[in-house]
Amino acid sequence: MSDLYIAAGGGGDPVGTLVVARALATDPAAPARPPLIATYAWERPEVDPTSSPLGEGDFDGLVHEAGGGRGGGFAAFTPATRARPPAGSTMPALARDLPARLLLLDPGPGLSSLARQIASMAAAAGGRIHVADIGGDVLTHGDEPGLCSPFGDALTLAACHLTGIPTTVHVAGPGLDGEIGERVLLQRLATSPSRVPDRDATAAAARALAWHPSEASALWAAALHGARGTVRTVNHVIALTEASPRLYSLPLQEAIGHNPVARALVEEHPATLTAAADLSHRLTGIPGLESERARTPRQEPAVGGIGLLDRDGVVRALRAAADGADHVTLRHAARTLGLTWADIPALRTVLSTDTPLLRLN
Repeated sequence: MSDLYIAAGGGGDPVGTLVVARALATDPAAPARPPLIATYAWERPEVDPTSSPLGEGDFDGLVHEAGGGRGGGFAAFTPATRARPPAGSTMPALARDLPARLLLLDPGPGLSSLARQIASMAAAAGGRIHVADIGGDVLTHGDEPGLCSPFGDALTLAACHLTGIPTTVHVAGPGLDGEIGERVLLQRLATSPSRVPDRDATAAAARALAWHPSEASALWAAALHGARGTVRTVNHVIALTEASPRLYSLPLQEAIGHNPVARALVEEHPATLTAAADLSHRLTGIPGLESERARTPRQEPAVGGIGLLDRDGVVRALRAAADGADHVTLRHAARTLGLTWADIPALRTVLSTDTPLLRLN
């Protein structure tokens, strides 16, 4: 028997969710079983140019699993899975590089279907549900000035509620996604137990962290390894503090109590994904299916192609674009240099670094 872990917002959250799963292992001395991690295939525009979370029809090579309990089955990624153009996805590569069974959450058929998928996955795991959110926007009140993408997390909370399966919500690295400030989140988490995972918990995610453009998971991993100070990300300057490595846990109903979109989804039970996204838009003013695309800025290249880069020139360019920050994420570094997220491994080679962040000062 094991538990089901859900990466609340998709994108890079499966990377941090693996660290959460390792941190919550009941017997760290026992051989680690690959956890079941469920995730949306809902990624940054530079990875996937389409406008919605990808579903089963957007992939070739998914493995379909028979459902258990009240569920009707679900699909799993393998390294051979491919997104059908024009869609793109990092999930097949994560299935290759994360020691986990990576499962697809397909919200396209609506909230009830999503709940059935989760129930089926939890039955296959044989345990309870753990929802992992890196950064903490799962606890949004819907009116924070930096809020950008509340819909996916709220949809996850509502679907877990509908399963009736015991569920715990875990917030890792409060404030590291740049959507809700650390101080605000710490107030909301004041009565929640917390821990600092052993830095060895990040080792299992090292291969994925070496190339994945996730910033929040990279910041949390760096904080677990002792990094402190300011970090320039694509959209923010974020401070790594003594609270940044912490992992907080709270009951599902407490998390839903914070989140007005999740409460409304539970109460109104919209029949379609579009109706659910419209509800979220009505409550927060943020389009549910377009918010990530709207916030990602365009940036003009500062340097030519990867073959023209030298370490000293790269560091000078990054320092000039870092707003005085102590570190930059590799995603921000690639954008600053006119590269794509796929160039991150080559950029690491130029910089001779294998750490989640690049230290500048």
